[in-house]
Amino acid sequence: MSVRSLNKVMLIGNLTRDPELRYTPNGVAVCTFGMATNRSWTTEAGERKEDAEFHRIVAWSKLAELCSQLLTKGKKVFVEGRLQTRSWQGQDGNQRQTTEIVIEDMIILDSRRALEGGEAGTQETRPPVQQMSQPPAPAQTSQVSTASETDAAVKPKPESTPEVAATPNESVDVSDIPF
Repeated sequence: MSVRSLNKVMLIGNLTRDPELRYTPNGVAVCTFGMATNRSWTTEAGERKEDAEFHRIVAWSKLAELCSQLLTKGKKVFVEGRLQTRSWQGQDGNQRQTTEIVIEDMIILDSRRALEGGEAGTQETRPPVQQMSQPPAPAQTSQVSTASETDAAVKPKPESTPEVAATPNESVDVSDIPF
């Protein structure tokens, strides 16, 4: 008789450092980054308290490459994965242990404006993300999206609505588009 179990972690927090991308000897991408989650509560005396937890996040394969390209320190993200504990012997001979979150999904929660321009007056420079020529194999698919991509998706309205019908001579300037 098998007993069911569950190892699932879902976090929303901010990156504490830029992602670090490396490759295994077999050529598999692995990306690590730190993430902080906060909680606040009020004591019985009415005093407001805050606490932060720090997590080590690990992504593999295509998700690792995407995290490396899209994430930077300070970004707010949602990650979903599982807890994993590893042990090793340090250079000093002592046994070491760490618990990390191996993620399977990641969603960027920062607004599109924050992704494009950062704070007011600062312009973040970022290399363009290359589009994949072919979709990944189904077994390697990782769900990665940004909240701004969902917000920016525009579904065409039916042509029967007269208020959106454009005249053939009308031109649209790209700078007029609000997104």
